[in-house]
Amino acid sequence: MDERLLTGTMKINEKNHLEIGGVDSLDLVEKYGTPIYVYDTLYIKEKARAFKAAFENRGVAAQVAYASKAFSCLAIYQLMAKENMSLDVVSGGELYTAIKADYPSEKIHFHGNNKSDAEIITGLDYRVGCFVVDNFHELNQLNKFTSIREQMMNVLIRVTPGVEAHTHDYISTGQNDSKFGFDLTNGQAEMAIELTRKMPFINVMGLHSHIGSQIFETEGFNLAIDKVLNKAKEWKKQFDFKLKVLNVGGGFGIRYTTEDEPLPIETYINTIIDEVEQVSKELGLEMPEIWIEPGRSLVGDAGITLYQTGSQKEIPDVRNYLAVDGGMSDNIRPALYNAKYTGVFANRVSDQTEKMYSIAGKCCESGDMLIWDLPLPEAQTQDILAVFSTGAYGYAMANNYNRIPRPPVVFVENGVDFLAIERENYADLMRLERSLI
Repeated sequence: MDERLLTGTMKINEKNHLEIGGVDSLDLVEKYGTPIYVYDTLYIKEKARAFKAAFENRGVAAQVAYASKAFSCLAIYQLMAKENMSLDVVSGGELYTAIKADYPSEKIHFHGNNKSDAEIITGLDYRVGCFVVDNFHELNQLNKFTSIREQMMNVLIRVTPGVEAHTHDYISTGQNDSKFGFDLTNGQAEMAIELTRKMPFINVMGLHSHIGSQIFETEGFNLAIDKVLNKAKEWKKQFDFKLKVLNVGGGFGIRYTTEDEPLPIETYINTIIDEVEQVSKELGLEMPEIWIEPGRSLVGDAGITLYQTGSQKEIPDVRNYLAVDGGMSDNIRPALYNAKYTGVFANRVSDQTEKMYSIAGKCCESGDMLIWDLPLPEAQTQDILAVFSTGAYGYAMANNYNRIPRPPVVFVENGVDFLAIERENYADLMRLERSLI
């Protein structure tokens, strides 16, 4: 196998088994069953520290917020809080989890393109650090509730800068045609800024933009920074607008397969800092505080999913199907937008590859395919397949299609495993149901 796929503490141990966090993956399977999500928490901590250190080494004021839509649960919020990270939430459910985790309220950034009144009120009750305001409806509702309560609230105005990252259409958000944010080119953003000047309890700290996900270059960030800062310069003259915070979003890429070549964390951050410093100086603006929102890049390649293999179907001269005991119920990304993954047999990692397999999930959908062409040793009954880089949007997007319970989540570090989320059972699936009889 290509050892570039072995991130963090992952290694091949003396038994030819995949090991993560100092724990043999087969021991985890024996203890928790399959499928199972496994997270290398030391690697997550190291990446969080690397993002923060990249700013600290340059002496630049910054906030690094975990974009928790990538993977939300009580334990991961507690881990991020211990690492002194800020937190990006996008729903009442994520905010509720953060409150239960006793997350410092001033470090919470509340995103979302359609916040309900109840969600806005909860954010105000918990006194979150800021709202990232996405549209006029939210701005008006936030003005209404802060005025009634006479409660000051910090906000960032989310803008779409017209810069499109080279990613799948479904995960590109910076272009003009987007459901997110105020358009920077058609006057909507100016109108939002002008409206806030008449809102007594709304404090606009700055601007937010996000150009997409799984980005392997820095040019898109530079283009977006240039456009946003130039607009801030116009608003300084027009509205006496002071840009205190510039949030450039996230989207930093990770390696899913050997075809992916992500940049080092320091490269992304140093490029962003350089561009903000240079353009701010050229425009005569004070250097704003820089905020970023890594999500996938913190947890994505820190996670693997372990499956047990089952049935096989060989179509001569066409394809060899190998089924596993999970699929689109625990990883919908391949079916949703053709996401690419790779994997190995965790129980015999270094064995010679002999055959090309297509890894099929167990859901009753022909599109339930996790990996189309994966070279593996000759498959045996009950092999353990490890799929790499499933830490982002695996559990977060998991579902109960075909009445399949969601797998457990286990954290591993220094030879110790911790059950962060229990496996659902059939009774869990029916807990909210009521009988007609």
